Amino acid sequence: MFDFIRKQFVDVIEWLEQPGELAWRVPFADREIQHGAQLTVREGQIAAFVNEGRIADYFGPGLHTLETANLPLLSNLMNWDKAFKSPFKSDVVFLSLKEQHGLKWGTAQPVTVRDAEFGALRLRAFGSYSFRVSEVAPFVSRVMGTLAGISVPSLEPQLRAAIQTAIATALGGSGIAFLDLAANQQALSDRIKLEVDKAFAQWGLTCLSFYVESVSLPDEVQAHLDKASSMRVLGDLGNYTRFQAAEAIEDAANQDGGGVAGIGAGVAAATALGGAMAQGLGQATIPATAPAVTQEDPLAMIEKLHRLVTLGALSQQEFDAKKAELLARIR
Repeated sequence: MFDFIRKQFVDVIEWLEQPGELAWRVPFADREIQHGAQLTVREGQIAAFVNEGRIADYFGPGLHTLETANLPLLSNLMNWDKAFKSPFKSDVVFLSLKEQHGLKWGTAQPVTVRDAEFGALRLRAFGSYSFRVSEVAPFVSRVMGTLAGISVPSLEPQLRAAIQTAIATALGGSGIAFLDLAANQQALSDRIKLEVDKAFAQWGLTCLSFYVESVSLPDEVQAHLDKASSMRVLGDLGNYTRFQAAEAIEDAANQDGGGVAGIGAGVAAATALGGAMAQGLGQATIPATAPAVTQEDPLAMIEKLHRLVTLGALSQQEFDAKKAELLARIR
């Protein structure tokens, strides 16, 4: 009885939405709306009358008096006479048309794509996007249904799944090598957005913005890529050897027993380093600045070369080759 009496006095219908809310169904008792009730629709909202699962009438922003005269479709569906004053028996659904921004997306699992340079690659990506309700009918029928309300958090898992599928489609057909993705990031974002828009359209949504903030490789693949980059940074091995020799001379000159003797020791070490590395790689030996150094005691030279191995400046293979050569001199 209380519900019956209360619904007779419901004459103001409005929705004060909260952040993240997309749709709300007005909870009328027995779905009855009084003839002459006042419907307030604010900017960024739209109100839809749903009768037996079918959308009958829409109301945009403004103050509306609910009468049979301004509900033509609903009146026709219910066969109401123009003078009919009984309550409307229908659902009223408010929808927010505002942009829902600041949302994050990411690949839960790596997406396998065919790269132009590296072949099959498993990529991870993440970024941000925004959307809004653009078509009321598909949203109400395919998303809202008979629910009391829809919020962004409840819809996000479905949207992120559609985005991941769109990413696989866009990356797989982009033809852009992984190493060039950074320079083409805006073009990649636009390409993925086109695929996302196709998926969102089936729910009456439009993707307003879409950004790819990062695309990354699995850790083990990235480690190999870093090693290759390091080798390219080193460049010509001969220049690298000369650089190491210059550092060895400077370190020797700064030792406690510095002066001419320290510099001489540095020159000897640098020459040994350059000669050993050049021979190990089949390159021409770096010219020695002091001819007398080549006549140094073979055992002393082996000891110096062994020190370079422990420092990591010379490989074991290169050391063994030079050691065999020096021991041959003694014999």
